[in-house]
Amino acid sequence: MHQFLIEPLFGRHWIVNGYDLSFTNSALWMVITVASLAVFMLGGMKRELVPGRWQAAVEGFTGFVQGMLTSNIGPEGKRFVPYVFSLFMFILFANVLGLLPFGVVPGWHPFTITSHLTVTGVLAIISFSIVLIVGFGRHGFHFFSLFVPHGTPVLMIPLIFVVELLSFLVRPFSLGLRLFVAMTAGHILLKVLAGFVINGINLGVGYAAIITLPSFVLMIGITLLELLVAAIQAYVFALLTSVYLNDAVNLH
Repeated sequence: MHQFLIEPLFGRHWIVNGYDLSFTNSALWMVITVASLAVFMLGGMKRELVPGRWQAAVEGFTGFVQGMLTSNIGPEGKRFVPYVFSLFMFILFANVLGLLPFGVVPGWHPFTITSHLTVTGVLAIISFSIVLIVGFGRHGFHFFSLFVPHGTPVLMIPLIFVVELLSFLVRPFSLGLRLFVAMTAGHILLKVLAGFVINGINLGVGYAAIITLPSFVLMIGITLLELLVAAIQAYVFALLTSVYLNDAVNLH
């Protein structure tokens, strides 16, 4: 489980007024993620009349997110494209970078920041906070009508209000937990299969044929599946964020 362990990069913790301000491997991979995303965006913002592959890729991602927001929210969804696009791309890059085979270099291994609930939870709380700000800023206290569906019998309003409010408050937890669980489970499975591969080789040729080869083939398949999951989880996070924003913008 060392691949999930957060450690300071400079050998010791830097404690200031009781707070640990050490620059950790988690912080390093956040910087790498942001830097990689910045390089990707800068390389595709040339605005050429005939776009190259890089520019087409950037425009494709931007158009994809804009189309998702427009279909869920309507024309006003374009206002949220910068945030949701940044959220989607950050999660996607973080997920993919965590799968890179840096482990072939002794002493190096990738760190998947989205496998920590603190990271996914903060992203979910930021999204949830934006939903609340937009909802109350646009509708005021009428935003509470979201928790009472149209046509609810008067006698059922107190119960329905409590149920809807609790389901609304659970949203950030489910949003952050889904991404955290998916990435953690996938990496644990890959680690177990890698252990089978190494142990089978150490046990000899006979065990290698029985254990190592099937485990290695399965590991390749799971790695490809994890790449798909990395993209799906980024999409689901962005999609649910757009759905929640739709509730705040288009109050029913």
